[in-house]
Amino acid sequence: MTDTPLSRWRVAMFALPSIPISALGLPIVVYLPPFYAEEMGLSLTLVGTIFMIARFWDIFTDPILGVLSDRFPSRWGRRRHWIVLSAPFLILSSLMLFMPSEPLTGMWMFSWLGDLSAQILGQRPSDVALYLMGWMVILYIGWTLITISHMSWGAELSTDYDERSAIQGWREFALIFGMFTVLALPAIIEGVQEHTAGRDRVAAMGWFIVLLLPITIGLATWLVPERAVEKKSSFELSKAWKILVSNRLLQRVLVADLLVGVAPAITGSLYIFFASYAMGLPKYASLLLLIYFIAGFAGIPAWIRLSELSGKHRTLAYAMIYGAITLPLVLFMPRESFWWLFFGNTFYGIAYGAGSFLLRSIMADVTDYDNLETGEQRTGLYYSLLTMTAKVASAMAVGITYPLLDWIGFVPEPGANSPETLQHLLYIYTGFPALFMVAGAAVMWNFPLDREQQRLLREKIAARDLHAHDEHVVSDAAAAVTQLGSAGTIYDRPAD
Repeated sequence: MTDTPLSRWRVAMFALPSIPISALGLPIVVYLPPFYAEEMGLSLTLVGTIFMIARFWDIFTDPILGVLSDRFPSRWGRRRHWIVLSAPFLILSSLMLFMPSEPLTGMWMFSWLGDLSAQILGQRPSDVALYLMGWMVILYIGWTLITISHMSWGAELSTDYDERSAIQGWREFALIFGMFTVLALPAIIEGVQEHTAGRDRVAAMGWFIVLLLPITIGLATWLVPERAVEKKSSFELSKAWKILVSNRLLQRVLVADLLVGVAPAITGSLYIFFASYAMGLPKYASLLLLIYFIAGFAGIPAWIRLSELSGKHRTLAYAMIYGAITLPLVLFMPRESFWWLFFGNTFYGIAYGAGSFLLRSIMADVTDYDNLETGEQRTGLYYSLLTMTAKVASAMAVGITYPLLDWIGFVPEPGANSPETLQHLLYIYTGFPALFMVAGAAVMWNFPLDREQQRLLREKIAARDLHAHDEHVVSDAAAAVTQLGSAGTIYDRPAD
């Protein structure tokens, strides 16, 4: 295996599938829940429950698919064939969810789900509820396949501490580019049409995703080769939970990812209601969200540079503290003021991209620790656990905040809410995310696996692999693992 740095254009080609991934992920949080509540007639509580159940069901498939990704390579490598396999699931489910027909398509597949619900709940859910639940489950199968495989592929493209941040930074660039590109569609529609139907906005997003998925997946898997991995994983699924219990480095990353992920998931799931009703700017909602993601896109180079100077974990903490300070500023902004919210979204948006790419870069370093400890390359399993936390965060955001909206008496209709209700909406929109961001910063502030520790890990892995049959070297590597400690206190000291 060579340690030659990847060229910029290959890294860019690798990042391409992140564009439709994020173009799909953003509407799932921001546009689909309000669409199925406002246009399809489901209650806010029911929509929140369906999205939460679909996410939690998908959580159980993540370790399975992660282990499959590790254990069953093909002649094209360990990851690329799984990415290609995800495309049919994602394309079909996107067509169904973003462009529901009259009558609803594919209901015959979900009749058993209605019968089961009738037996458990005493009544059969509506066809729209069954349709949403069924196609969300299918979508998440494809989502899991592509996200685990793509993140694992990125982690395996380099063994260098800072280059891993650059690769994940490029991936985050593509993710945010996909977000503000798909957001440009409803923003354009809102700009040219006085009264824009939610169905038109959602359908435009759906077609963008469906057309882009095969193009970007094809280019990435064709033009970017995978790096050779020294050892083939023989990992057993039953050991997945043992890793979670014993590896505290992993635990801290997962807890941080959950906390950091809940914050934007809450603001995302409430954003349309926040901008349209609390701030009184329904016509500019998509445009202002686009500004938020452009700011996040622009901030990534600065976070990458800061991580080279201060380390990934400390940079992550700085970004979360910055976000927790800037988000509540909207509480002091006047309603119906485009420019005030423009600047508010810009300042807060700068922090958006930092948490995701830094934690995914840190996870690549944690897999080095596991590699030294076990001799196995289990990147897919580790990133499947990371996708689990992202899904829990998304499920918590919709499953908790939408029932809260019902509880405060919020109604998604113009003129239907009192000033007190809209103020409570603002408190939910700003308060919960700020608390989660501060908690995420606290978890990662003194994370022990820094640049120097990761360099030592790679040196010991290289020595072990070079002298695989030298018992003295292998025993030295085992001693190093003992010294590092699965408690996550590397050398029994925190990083500076």
